[in-house]
Amino acid sequence: MGESTARRRESMSDQALIEGTGADWKTWLALLDERGAADLGHTAIARLLVSEFEIDGWWAQSITVGYEQERGLREPGQRPDGTFSASASKTVTAAIGTAFEHLADPERQAAWLGGLELTQRSASPPKSVRFDASDGSQVYANLTAKGDKTIVGIEIAKLGSAEAAAAAKADWKERLGRFAEQL
Repeated sequence: MGESTARRRESMSDQALIEGTGADWKTWLALLDERGAADLGHTAIARLLVSEFEIDGWWAQSITVGYEQERGLREPGQRPDGTFSASASKTVTAAIGTAFEHLADPERQAAWLGGLELTQRSASPPKSVRFDASDGSQVYANLTAKGDKTIVGIEIAKLGSAEAAAAAKADWKERLGRFAEQL
């Protein structure tokens, strides 16, 4: 088993794929190879799965990404546009409204961002906020209430490489730790 197969299978097992689609990775890879999917773009592969095999859109996307990674068309974490993304999350001891206020307020951000500056693009209080970051990335924050705690999930998009994604993940874990301390 190649390294990419091992990574792909960590995110979705053969058993889950069989339960969801009726076939395992080996079968899907062979079916897509037979149809020349390596020469198709991401959208065309997903459409092929939906139209020819009547696979639900979510499964079609999952199979497409796994296929692209297995065939070296996409690295893990790479988006269809060639950029990379990373994510980090932290459960904080604060109500969702309080967590959102601290996350979205530019004056409070300075205490935990560590030199990065965020410019808000859009928000749906208290559940999500999107930013452009001074390092060129885009930051998407999603907040989920869990009783008197809140899960803060961050996706960092528009990163240039897998290495940049790994660094962004580590940086945002640290930032979220400081964020939690500020609450």
